[in-house]
Amino acid sequence: MATFTIETTYRLPVFRQRSYEADTLAAACRLAIEDDDWSDQKEDYESSGETYVTGVWPGDTQPYSVPPLAIPAQFGESLQRKSEHFEVLLGLLKVFAHAPEGGPADAQYWRERADAAIAKAEAILADARDPD
Repeated sequence: MATFTIETTYRLPVFRQRSYEADTLAAACRLAIEDDDWSDQKEDYESSGETYVTGVWPGDTQPYSVPPLAIPAQFGESLQRKSEHFEVLLGLLKVFAHAPEGGPADAQYWRERADAAIAKAEAILADARDPD
């Protein structure tokens, strides 16, 4: 049986509640975003994010002392998986949106890619592993 050293992470929301004077809601939001004083911050342990894998190394070893192994996509953070897949979906949408009348000449090629992208998106939403 193999041994692996695994690093897992979760995101902990940190927040502050502060009042800002501004002419509009958008201006007040901008002031809040640009405010870099977090001296009154609070941690929200009740709303911490999912646990996901951020590093894998072969054996019982010190992390980062040897080259890492590739992490299977389904063990990554869901939000990151969604954002990475967004680029693929946008690219496919552009191909179909700008296709000549009657569809692209290589429609079967693009349909296969679109079907694969749809399957991956559904897997991400279901917190499942990526299709093979």
